[in-house]
Amino acid sequence: MSARDEIFASVRRSLGVNGHEMPRREAVRERIAKAPRGIVPERGQLSGEALLTLFEEQALSTLATIDRVKGRDKVPDAIADYLRRSNLPARLRMGADERLAAMPWDKTALEISHGKSDGSDLIAVNHAFAGVAETGTLIITSGPDNPSTLNFLPDYAIVVVDAKDVRGAYEDVWQRLRERDGKGHMPRTVNWITGPSRSGDIEQKLLLGAHGPRSVHIVLVE
Repeated sequence: MSARDEIFASVRRSLGVNGHEMPRREAVRERIAKAPRGIVPERGQLSGEALLTLFEEQALSTLATIDRVKGRDKVPDAIADYLRRSNLPARLRMGADERLAAMPWDKTALEISHGKSDGSDLIAVNHAFAGVAETGTLIITSGPDNPSTLNFLPDYAIVVVDAKDVRGAYEDVWQRLRERDGKGHMPRTVNWITGPSRSGDIEQKLLLGAHGPRSVHIVLVE
């Protein structure tokens, strides 16, 4: 018996079940099939400008920064301007996301490299699958389009998210993922990023960049 089997056996003994009860198995199958939604907080039920405003407020409260732009063609200039304001080099890395590739990067002086990060990149840009207004969270799905290494290894993470992809609550994002990929075909990794990486483990002093980027900048495309 493996350690996993021993753990499950212990749980079943404590519950007084054997794991083969048909009503219990049917209840599990029904829950997986229907994916019922939990209780969504009132602030996660907004729409329109109120939804985007909440997303922006919550993102700022996590120490992220944010710019709004009118259209995807404005994204490269907005990122170049952010790098100038932050006194950062005009050099960044991105994956193979078609939405990013279609933007007019050649109209800027930015030096662009592609592919996953080996840890030597200072700045990276990804395109989010969605945003969640109730907590200002970004959701990025793994893959060659947006490699997970770009989320965690560079010090400065820039994330582009379309306003139409901002949802009110976590439940809305999981539902959209299931609709896009189908059950049983989820991305290998779904990263939920809420502001810069931080830790207060050492003497309860806040340290940014403890386990990932020390800065998260969001470009919200309206």
